[in-house]
Amino acid sequence: MPADSEDRPVTVDLPHTWRPLGVRLAVVFFGAVLAVVFLFAWFAFDQEVRDTYTPFQLGTLTFMIIGGAAVGYGVARARIDATAQGLVIVNGFRRYEVPWEQAEVIRLPSGAPWARLRLTDGTVHSVTALQGSDGARATRGVAEIQGLIEQHRASGAELY
Repeated sequence: MPADSEDRPVTVDLPHTWRPLGVRLAVVFFGAVLAVVFLFAWFAFDQEVRDTYTPFQLGTLTFMIIGGAAVGYGVARARIDATAQGLVIVNGFRRYEVPWEQAEVIRLPSGAPWARLRLTDGTVHSVTALQGSDGARATRGVAEIQGLIEQHRASGAELY
């Protein structure tokens, strides 16, 4: 990158959505691998062995599979949306709406698992959509969101 590229403001068109890449790929890959292993193991048992499982045991197994799938879905649905009104942060099954006036700064400290958005009242929200493990992709997302925050602060009005 040229040295002057850091001086230019980072811009994106609204609305815009950022999602983690590595975490979503891991959820899909390991979920598929686990499903194949479970199915292979189940059908590798003789019918006599499968018949020894009680409905309670099968129900427990089903509950655990559904629970694991729900956790994977919650992790994979992480995102942050930038709209004309502000930011919408989705972490797992929680959703936060942050108007532009309340957003102060977003940072991804070195070694941090994900970005953090600080609001003007001092509240800090984790932004799991921008994972440190995504490297330059997450850093670029943080820079784009910070650029939108600064653009809004400079304009003193809604962005679009």
